[in-house]
Amino acid sequence: MVYILCVVIAVAAAFVGSLIGLGGGIVLIPSLLFLYKHSDVFSWAEPQMIVGISLVTMVFTALSSTVSYMRQGRVDYKTGLLFLIGCVPAGIFGSWLNQFVDTERFTLYFGILMIALSTLFLIKRKRPDIDLTNAAKVRTFTVDNQTYHYKISVWQAVVISVIVGILSGLFGIGGGSIMVPALILLFGIPVHIATATSMFMIFFIGIISAGTHIFLGHVIWEYAILFIPGALIGGVIGAKVNQLIKGNILEWALRFILVIIGARLIIEGIM
Repeated sequence: MVYILCVVIAVAAAFVGSLIGLGGGIVLIPSLLFLYKHSDVFSWAEPQMIVGISLVTMVFTALSSTVSYMRQGRVDYKTGLLFLIGCVPAGIFGSWLNQFVDTERFTLYFGILMIALSTLFLIKRKRPDIDLTNAAKVRTFTVDNQTYHYKISVWQAVVISVIVGILSGLFGIGGGSIMVPALILLFGIPVHIATATSMFMIFFIGIISAGTHIFLGHVIWEYAILFIPGALIGGVIGAKVNQLIKGNILEWALRFILVIIGARLIIEGIM
């Protein structure tokens, strides 16, 4: 029963994470926190252990979905590598910082974070003016026979990547819940490209952050391996479904998921 439940949670988390580029932590972590509080079978799933398992699972989610997105030609490698500059060292720091978080307030902090992130999509979007004459500073990307142009600020990318890396290691969310809104709202990157590129980055962030949690002893492998098959399956399905859904629907799905999960966790953290 535990095995089946872990696989189902992993598939659902990987599907949602791959579909909207969040990595799956926003589904897996609340699910395990709920089971930890209400089921003796999951008494092993303390917050630090959950984050460690989430990050290990996220590596396989990101791997399977990234391969699918690469085949579809949706990953902006240059942008992804730029953001990884700050994410990798910051992810190590965030993972180390996690051990000092008050476990009783963990759900409250996580819920507030989710609500805060959901509000980013309420900001009225203005399409940035792109000077196509300066090709060196402009990204040109073609998806489904449509060409997009957007500009990436290096200093903004580094600052955001540091924040994403810390939060990824601290909360086990993979960073996509900040990265995807940032790519869309700050840099004008289309949601399908932002989602695919986010999963590409999450793969590397997950490896570093998960490695740190493994070193700190936050991963129980006899349970962690139960989530890996589901992560591989859900990641592929999410990437394929993403290709079939319009961008505005994906944005609404992202906003809805963050609000629902955030509200539930805040209530649970206060009670």
